[in-house]
Amino acid sequence: MNFLVRITANLKKYFIFYSMVSVLAGWFLGVKFSDFSLNHRISFTRLVILFVFFMIYPMMININWLKVKNIAKDPKAILMSVFYNYILTPVIALILAKLFIHDNELFLGFILVMLIPVSSSSVGYTGIVKGSVEIASIAQAVNFLLIPILTPVYFHFIGRGVNIPIPMAEIWRSLLYVVILPIILGVITRWGLVKAKDEKALKELKPLFSFITLVSMLFVVFIIFFLKGKMLLTKIHLVIVMGVVTLIYLSIALLLETYLNKKVGLSYEEHMGIVFLSTGKNNGTAVAIASLAFGPMVAVPAAVLPIFQIIFLIAYIHLENLVKKYFERK
Repeated sequence: MNFLVRITANLKKYFIFYSMVSVLAGWFLGVKFSDFSLNHRISFTRLVILFVFFMIYPMMININWLKVKNIAKDPKAILMSVFYNYILTPVIALILAKLFIHDNELFLGFILVMLIPVSSSSVGYTGIVKGSVEIASIAQAVNFLLIPILTPVYFHFIGRGVNIPIPMAEIWRSLLYVVILPIILGVITRWGLVKAKDEKALKELKPLFSFITLVSMLFVVFIIFFLKGKMLLTKIHLVIVMGVVTLIYLSIALLLETYLNKKVGLSYEEHMGIVFLSTGKNNGTAVAIASLAFGPMVAVPAAVLPIFQIIFLIAYIHLENLVKKYFERK
C-alpha cells in the first residue's frame, strides 16, 4: 500500500505533465490511425463513459451520505452554481462570441456549448482536490435538470427564434452512467466495506481510490485527443480561435468564481464542489444538440472545446494549495 501511496502522490504532483503526455500520445496516434478511430468511434465513446464512471465511483465510496442532509440547511453553494451556469456564463460567452467569432454557425455553436453546463468529469476533479463531492453531485443533478428548461429559452432570443430540440434521453443516460449508477454502487460498496470491516478500511483504501480516479482521467484525455486527432490538423485555424476564446472564458470565469465564492462565504470545500461544474461544459450533449438542430459546422466548437477545457481545468487543479490558502485567509 505504501508503494501505491507514493505512485498516487507522484501522479497528483506531476498531473499536468502526465496529462500533456496523454494529450500528445492521443493526438499522434489519432492522426496515425485516423481510419481506425473513425471506424471504432462508438466503441471509444463507450470507453470514455466507462473511464468517467471509474473517475467518479471511487469518490462516491468515500461519501458519508448522512452528511448530505446538512447541505439542505445551507443551499448557498448550489444556488451559486446555478447563477454561474445560467446567468454569468451566458453573459461572458455572448460578449466573447461577438468580439472573436465572426462566422454565424460557429457563433451559434460556441453559445450552445456554453449553455450546456456540467462536464461529466467535474465530480472527479472535485474529488482530486478534496472538495465537497456531496455538493458537486447535488449541484450537477440540479444544473442538468435546468438544461431542457433554460436552453430553448436562451436560444429563442440568441438563435432568432430557432427551436432547438433537447435530447433528454441522452442527458438522462449520461446522468445514469456518471451520477446515479456511481452513487448507488458507491453506497453499496461503502456499506459492504464498513459492515465487513470498519471505517478504517475506507481510510486504508483511499490511495487506491485516488489512483483509479487519476488514471481514469488520463485515459479520458487520451481518448478525446485520439478521436479528434485528424480533425485538429485539418481545422487548425478553428482550433486556435476556439483555444483563445476558451482560455479567456475560463480565466475570467475561474477568477470571478473564486473571488465571488469567498466573498459570499463559501468554504474551500464548497468552492471546489461547484467551480468545475460551473466552468466545464458537457460537450457531448452540446455536439448532439448542435448536429441535430443546425448541422456539423455548428458542432465544431463543442468538438474542439474539450481539448482546451481539460488542460485549463487541470491547471486549476494544480493550483489547489494556492486556492486553499486564499480561502483560509481572513
